[in-house]
Amino acid sequence: MIAIEWIFATLRANPELSIFLALAVGYWVGAIKLGSFSLGTVTGTLLAGVLIGQIGIDISPQIKSIFFMMFLFAVGFGVGPQFVRGIRSDGFPQAIFAVLISLLCLFSVYIAAVVAGYGPGIAAGLLAGAHTISASIGLATDAINRLDVPAAEIKQQLDLIPVAYAITYLFGTVGTGWIIAFLGPKLLRVNMAAECQRYEKEMSAGAPEDGMQSAWHKYIIRAYQLTTPNLIAGKTVGEAEASAGERIFLENLRRNGSIMPFTQDTVLEVGDIVAVSGRHESLVEWSNRAVEVADEELLNIPVESVDVFITSKQADGISLIDLSKESIARGVYVTRIRRGSMGVDIPVYAQTKLNRGDIVTINGTKKHVDDIIEHFGFADRPTSVTDMVLVGAGIVLGGLIGAITVPVHGIPITLSTSGGALIAGLIVGWLRSFVPKIGSVPSATLWFMNSVGLNVFIAVVGITAGPTFIAGLKHVGPEIFFWGLFATAMPMILAPLIGKYIFRFDPVINLGCCGGARTSTASVAMLAEVAKSNAPMLGYTVPYAVSNTLLTLWGMFIVMLLA
Repeated sequence: MIAIEWIFATLRANPELSIFLALAVGYWVGAIKLGSFSLGTVTGTLLAGVLIGQIGIDISPQIKSIFFMMFLFAVGFGVGPQFVRGIRSDGFPQAIFAVLISLLCLFSVYIAAVVAGYGPGIAAGLLAGAHTISASIGLATDAINRLDVPAAEIKQQLDLIPVAYAITYLFGTVGTGWIIAFLGPKLLRVNMAAECQRYEKEMSAGAPEDGMQSAWHKYIIRAYQLTTPNLIAGKTVGEAEASAGERIFLENLRRNGSIMPFTQDTVLEVGDIVAVSGRHESLVEWSNRAVEVADEELLNIPVESVDVFITSKQADGISLIDLSKESIARGVYVTRIRRGSMGVDIPVYAQTKLNRGDIVTINGTKKHVDDIIEHFGFADRPTSVTDMVLVGAGIVLGGLIGAITVPVHGIPITLSTSGGALIAGLIVGWLRSFVPKIGSVPSATLWFMNSVGLNVFIAVVGITAGPTFIAGLKHVGPEIFFWGLFATAMPMILAPLIGKYIFRFDPVINLGCCGGARTSTASVAMLAEVAKSNAPMLGYTVPYAVSNTLLTLWGMFIVMLLA
């Protein structure tokens, strides 16, 4: 008992230790899986914080504000390219769909709060839990703190947020996945496995018989010695490359026993040994004009695998099959495409279109890989250095803009410094999608800002609310669970029907859009498992970017509506 009392006293005297304890327990509990379900790190950290907070620990509210702003900037930075693309390009219908579903999510919570008589605190928790958008808690907290009510009333409302969140989060997660993966196909009256097979076949139109990878890796390398004058010898490298009808590439050149550099204007000579890459059929034609030789050193051409961050406007919206026919893309092949802040894998089909901001993994000779990088983006090679000038200045400028208050009919309207950080992240993330030199935020740093930033905020919320959590649980009553069920289910049941009858989405894209519009990666993963295809991911990223921004802002709006 003495040891336990000493631990409790130490935690009270050093509240920073309680935050790290909540993180450790929260990440551990959140990772435990029961079948395919897990609480997730946010809920795990909240519950751990509530439990630790029972001993009464005072923590400065500035701590959660700092980490929450860092988190919101990272959110905006990650979704910026897809958010802007959805507004200004062929993703516009999906963006409008996401706006509509996000409004339905807000409307469902507002109905529940008005009918049940909930105040802004419970409503904010209901929004965060039923729609699993933990980030909204921060903006709701800012909005409640600005209410013109007694301090005791503000504290009571703030303490009710984690209570409502914890109760409604379970069905918010599981229910959304079940509705999209199992009820969604029934509402659309389709067999998702069959629809995905049909969609994959359509998206593979134009691909070679031996698969899309062949379209990018159908080139081999051989070494030839030039023996006949005025056939290949006597031509420039550029003329020789074009001589096979379909363009081939000279990768290396040996002259007088030494490997030498060359350009497109270099004139080939009798006796030269050249390393040539191209289609097998094209090299067969070359073999009739030169003598194939074994030259291990000449054929020792560097081959690499590189992640390319797509920034070029020319590559935006072009299909892989069209890109594979471009001379600049020959000699390389695509193995993976990641899109959006979650880095979800996009299927590599012939008709899959690249988007600015995609990270495309390509393999090929260094020469051709460098050409791709020069024309379409920059090499997203691993780095551990974060441009803190970009991050710090972005958050400050966004916070200053967000702090501006505009009175509307006597009501002070403001984004708050937190909302400003989110908008700043969106702008900076979008700018970097075509001006990468403005700064680098490595994926590891982005994960830290996203995950740890949010969970430190949630840990402080849980610890602070801990002493009054049980009383709050009695106050809200068990009916909050059923209102959470309503708030979760209503938008998700309507969403597939809206996508089908109003937006005319393909069924495969429709349900992917539904998951994205609810920012539920788990639900689309469940759908992919049921359909045995990840094709629905093609409809996920644009709605996710839009809804992730709007649902976060709704935390502030629900408080304004009910205040």
